Amino acid sequence: MKEYTVEKNDAGQRLDRFAAKTVPLLPSSLLQKYIRLKRIKLCGKGAKRDTRLCEGDTVQFYINDEFFDTPKAENAYLTVSAPKLEIVYEDENILLVDKQPGQAVHPHDGAEYGKTLIDHIQAYLYAKGEWKPREENTFAPALCNRIDRNTGGIVIAAKNAEAMRILNEKIRDRELEKQYLCVTVGKMNPPAGTIACFLLKNEKKNLVSVYHKPVPGAKTAITHYKTVRSKGELSLVQVTLETGRTHQIRASFADRGCPLLGDGKYGIGAKNRAYGETRQCLYAYRLTFSFQTDAGILNGLKDQSFEVRNVPFRSKYFN
Repeated sequence: MKEYTVEKNDAGQRLDRFAAKTVPLLPSSLLQKYIRLKRIKLCGKGAKRDTRLCEGDTVQFYINDEFFDTPKAENAYLTVSAPKLEIVYEDENILLVDKQPGQAVHPHDGAEYGKTLIDHIQAYLYAKGEWKPREENTFAPALCNRIDRNTGGIVIAAKNAEAMRILNEKIRDRELEKQYLCVTVGKMNPPAGTIACFLLKNEKKNLVSVYHKPVPGAKTAITHYKTVRSKGELSLVQVTLETGRTHQIRASFADRGCPLLGDGKYGIGAKNRAYGETRQCLYAYRLTFSFQTDAGILNGLKDQSFEVRNVPFRSKYFN
């Protein structure tokens, strides 16, 4: 038998979800069965799977020891001896990091063990003593938003469960505003405006198609843009997303005849090679906490904006 005490970051979870995170190797079907058979107990007694846990509760597992082996991927942060992060902002609840183009935010199919952004963030907080895995049952510092590998910009990490819950809620309710900078091949006409279209994703090819009327499976995409500066055939464009669809900026601008420089999926290969760009010139450079409702422990961030100091392609092409 193994027993775990519910800590602050675990409180409020359902019993079955707590158990799934605590014993990730236990198959879901067995987990539910063991709750019914009372081999997983709450405070020494049987409980329903949707029972909400309180701080100080104890959960007992009367299951085989092999289910408690820790999956290798969960220890990736231990392999990062010198975390490398471009920190934009940090407090006791959140961390804003400027992710560099080329770095993945999460491992993909077990690849890049110890090299992803979340590995470096967890290693950083572990080294500072702000995250103590042995004192946590299920919580680990986590990312609240994602950016494509070849896109750079601000990524939000939550240091505790309450911050993660609030941020996920605010992102869902669109109370965070993200602005991007990009370089287009060609000049947008008009120089400022809104692109409204429908995007249909091909999961196998990881590509989206643009439509100008509703089609089955396609999602509405709304993109606001403003040309900041043009130089020759290139333009620096500021973008604000009203919706957050896969490849929304890249596909929308390409459809308008102004693909992003360096974009290998939607761009112009000859132009990318001519400029020596192998990654799309796209950067999530500014984040504003536009809270409209109570944000609890994050209320101090209301109406604050944070911006990346150095956007590489801005200084390269538009000095």
